[in-house]
Amino acid sequence: MVDADGSQVGILSIGDALTLARARGVDLVEVAPNAEPPVCRVVDYGKYRYEQAKKEKESKKNQHTSLLKEVQLSARIDPHDLGVKVGHAIDFLCEDMKVKVALRFRGREMAHTEVGFQVVDSFLEKVAPYGQSDFQPKLNGRTIVLMVSPLPKNKRAKHPDAAQQPKAPAKAAAPKATAAITAEPPAPPADDQSLSGTPAFQVESTGV
Repeated sequence: MVDADGSQVGILSIGDALTLARARGVDLVEVAPNAEPPVCRVVDYGKYRYEQAKKEKESKKNQHTSLLKEVQLSARIDPHDLGVKVGHAIDFLCEDMKVKVALRFRGREMAHTEVGFQVVDSFLEKVAPYGQSDFQPKLNGRTIVLMVSPLPKNKRAKHPDAAQQPKAPAKAAAPKATAAITAEPPAPPADDQSLSGTPAFQVESTGV
């Protein structure tokens, strides 16, 4: 049995171990069931689970940096296909993964290995802002192999997708409400003819 501080308590029966755990207000957890005899520990079970989850998270984080991806090329690869392979490699490098590059010669292609090295050099040139080769490309049998490691984040170019992501358009200002006012001319008085330029009435003068 192991105490909460990690010290060895000794071999106890299940009853004694449970009594000790209850007296201290903690739980009795079996940490090594396959050991002989099985190993138990008195701990706060909630805290124990939290610490275990934290350790698992840290171990996964360390495993992530050691992941290795492979990209396969060919001496007669189409330029478009090469661009696709480069895009995959950039994705891996931006996720802090190493990339193994393999170019295999088929049949008579071995007579012109320089073509394969040109393809590899072109590949390295395109991924240079994101990673660098650990060693010079070398021919191993019928395959050119090399390893590309990601550059440090402070020296690595941004992922192309992130760099080309369009900014959110600014919200257009709401148009001001304009009230359409239609003024109708006032109706002229029934007997008023002044608008037409004719006097409203005539005065007859009689000679005296």
